[in-house]
Amino acid sequence: MAYDLELADRIRRALARRRSIAEQKLFGCLGFFRKGHFLVGVWKRSLVVRLGPAGAATIVEPHVRPFDITGKAMAGWAVVDPDGLVAEGALEDWIARATAFVRTLPARND
Repeated sequence: MAYDLELADRIRRALARRRSIAEQKLFGCLGFFRKGHFLVGVWKRSLVVRLGPAGAATIVEPHVRPFDITGKAMAGWAVVDPDGLVAEGALEDWIARATAFVRTLPARND
């Protein structure tokens, strides 16, 4: 399994009523996009979250680390391990954080 199908379904349910959301498979993971910008995704068993440089720099929470699959962390992106998504509302909170950042970006047309 390239990515956690159950987590993908949880994200789909959390985003079900939102507009301008698209889903796309990318390099063994699944990404969810808002108006053309990556919002959140599933990489293996973890949640990938786009928070912007300022948002990601302030993260000091358990089960969260910079998104790094190549040896160089991606600025503004974080990974939430499965244990960080167990608490009630945790997934929705991460989606809200990502949405707050992505809303600041202009819509893309590609």
